[in-house]
Amino acid sequence: MTPRARDLAGAVAARHVGRAAQGFARGKLRRDPVLPALLAQPPLGDVLDLGCGRGLIALALVLAGRARSVTGLDLDTGKIARAAVAADGLLARFAVADLATAEIPPCDTVLLIDVLSQMPPDAQHALLARILAVAPARIIIRTPDPERGWRSAVGLAAEHLRRWFGADRAGYRAVAPLLPHDLTAPLEAAGYRIAITPCWAGTPLPNVLILAERP
Repeated sequence: MTPRARDLAGAVAARHVGRAAQGFARGKLRRDPVLPALLAQPPLGDVLDLGCGRGLIALALVLAGRARSVTGLDLDTGKIARAAVAADGLLARFAVADLATAEIPPCDTVLLIDVLSQMPPDAQHALLARILAVAPARIIIRTPDPERGWRSAVGLAAEHLRRWFGADRAGYRAVAPLLPHDLTAPLEAAGYRIAITPCWAGTPLPNVLILAERP
């Protein structure tokens, strides 16, 4: 983790109420390789974070000046309530929404971090189609690649355990990671340039980062 990302983890944690919530936020952001990957991108403009959870990534991007504003949507009312409190005074808005039906507002960047594989395949494709309809400048997806050998086996087992212990409330029972090519095909057809890179530094997981940008 870079010193910048470490400092942001502390700043986001300080906005949460209670030692447990602060410890979770700090630990999550310090361990997660997606934050340094996002900080390395050019300015992201107005960001829509779909499946934002507690809003940790979204808040870090605003505090770092990488996002002009953020809107976060998630089905979990408790997580959204925590995110809204932590966002006080920032250009950040969080709302409860079902991604299977939620309206996609205009934005510059859409984030889908660890979200799509929690939805059935048809719902994944439908969500991507609704995103493409608003034509954001970039779409950033982190998803497990089911063809990464032992990493994929570990990742699938870990996700099943998360579901078993009720870590997510997305309302979907299946874990359905699609091949990265299946996700990028409609993006390429819509004219986006695609880059796929590993996003598993320091973990045994099969996560990859898909960056789709308009020319």
